[in-house]
Amino acid sequence: MTGAVPGRGGAESTLADVQAELRALEDPKTREANERRGDPHGVNLAQLRALAKRVKTNHELALDLWATGDLASRLLAILICRPKSFGPDELDAMMREERSPKGHDWLVNYVVKQSRHAEDLRLAWLDDDDPLVVSAAWALNAERIRKTPETLDLPALLDTIEAEMRAAAAPVQWEMNTSLAMIGIHHPAYRARSLEIGERLEVLKDYPTPPGCTSPYAPAWIGEMVRRQEAGSSR
Repeated sequence: MTGAVPGRGGAESTLADVQAELRALEDPKTREANERRGDPHGVNLAQLRALAKRVKTNHELALDLWATGDLASRLLAILICRPKSFGPDELDAMMREERSPKGHDWLVNYVVKQSRHAEDLRLAWLDDDDPLVVSAAWALNAERIRKTPETLDLPALLDTIEAEMRAAAAPVQWEMNTSLAMIGIHHPAYRARSLEIGERLEVLKDYPTPPGCTSPYAPAWIGEMVRRQEAGSSR
C-alpha cells in the first residue's frame, strides 16, 4: 500500500502528491550544479528538508519513494524513513542500488549508522568487491573509532590504511583517510603514527579547501582538531 501523508489542507497525500511537490521544487540551475557533482536532481536541499519536516516519519511512504529510483525522492525517503525498521538485506540492497554521491552519503549517515545492523554490515562490507560498499564499511569504521572503539583493533586498522589507502578507489580512500584522522584526533596513543602515515602517503594533501574550512589532509585535520581540543580544555 502506498503510504499517505498529511497534505497542505489537512487531507492525506499519496506518493503521487509528494512527487508532484518534488517536481514543483525542481530548479534547472540547481540540477545543473548537482549533476556536475554526480547527483541527478534539482531540488534545493533546504526545501527538501522542509518538505520532510511536514511529511514527518512515514516508513511506508519512504519505501515507495525509494522504489521510484528518482534521487530527490530517495533523499526524501531517507529523511522520513525509520532506520531501525530496515533489515540487513534491505540495507545491503539499497547500498548497492544508490550510486550518487549525495544519496550514498545520506544513506550511510542517516540510515545505516542508525540501524541495529550497522556492526554486522560493517564487517560484511569490508571485504566486498564494490568500492562504494567498501567505502560505507570504512565510514562505519570511522564512526566506531570516534564513538565506540573499545573492541576495535586500532593498530590493525592503521596497518590496513598504511598498506592500502594510497592505491584505494576514491570513495574508499576518502573514508580510510577519515578513519585515519579519527584515530589521530581521538586516540592520543596512536596520534604520532597517524600523523606519520598521513605525512608519508600525502593523500588529499592538495585537496582544494575553502578559506576558513579544515583541510581533509589527515595531518592538517588532526592538528587543527587537537588544537581546538586543547584550547577548549584550557578555558
